[in-house]
Amino acid sequence: MHLCVQLGRLVFAKSMNWSNWVYLGAGLLLGASLRELLVRTNIFSNSPPSPPTEEHEVVELRQQMKQTQLAYQMAQEMSQFKAGFLARTTHVLRSPINGLIGLHQLILANLCENPEEEREFIQQAHERALKLLNLIDEILNVARLEHGTNKLDLQSRSLAELLQEVYDLTYMLAENRNCPFKVVLPDPELRILIDPRWFKQVLINVIETTIAQMEEGSICISTQTSPTSNLVYIWIDIPTYAFVNTEPINLITSEDVVGKTDEENICFPIGMKLLLSQTLLECMGGKLEVVPLIETTEQIEDITRLQISVPQFTKTPTY
Repeated sequence: MHLCVQLGRLVFAKSMNWSNWVYLGAGLLLGASLRELLVRTNIFSNSPPSPPTEEHEVVELRQQMKQTQLAYQMAQEMSQFKAGFLARTTHVLRSPINGLIGLHQLILANLCENPEEEREFIQQAHERALKLLNLIDEILNVARLEHGTNKLDLQSRSLAELLQEVYDLTYMLAENRNCPFKVVLPDPELRILIDPRWFKQVLINVIETTIAQMEEGSICISTQTSPTSNLVYIWIDIPTYAFVNTEPINLITSEDVVGKTDEENICFPIGMKLLLSQTLLECMGGKLEVVPLIETTEQIEDITRLQISVPQFTKTPTY
């Protein structure tokens, strides 16, 4: 019995000594940590204060809010055109028809001063009729593609070649308005899977619509591949004022005037052009949207970035 008690005391003493060592080690680690914290605090207190980032955050937040507003406006405008597509289409076609009626009335009422003027009115009516026919054909072609009546001719094409072709067809419009137009061509090996005819038509529609409204500013087209999906992004940076269209369209009382020029009278409004372009891209597995643009210190004008997404062509591996 006495032996058991002695053994118990010895075990208890050993355990107390082990606990003391544990506590001592923990104390040393805690002291070292406190010392390092105090040293860092002293260093940071003596270092100059870091530059404020609030201003940068405010600018970035403002840019994101602006791009979100533009994206919402674009979606709302296309949604309105899609909801009232029939009414708005008839409104677009009404102007050239009224122009044709007005010219024919002048001829039928013998209000022409001489045969030359009568022939000139007939020529104007003929040109308006051809432009009207082109508008109708464009709407019908897009509708047939959307419903599968007409099939797309999907091909693998070099994106650089396609962008160069679009630039060659549109750069003169920009030069006539003294608007710098730049295209940053991608790697010639980068290929996309699209219908070349309709893809070029989408780009031309967006560029021509923008240039027609520009008085100053520039246009820049660049590209980038998506790191997370099999898509290629075509970025079209344009002045914001040339993209935003706040002019309402009155479907009840039209103010069509015969004296307007053909360019003003026979054309699609921005919303309808965007809707037709979006429909064509969706048929090719693509998309049209407004995305945020990172501001730089060199940036002077207010820029909006339109992003066109199209599938990238990849060769199927053979085994």
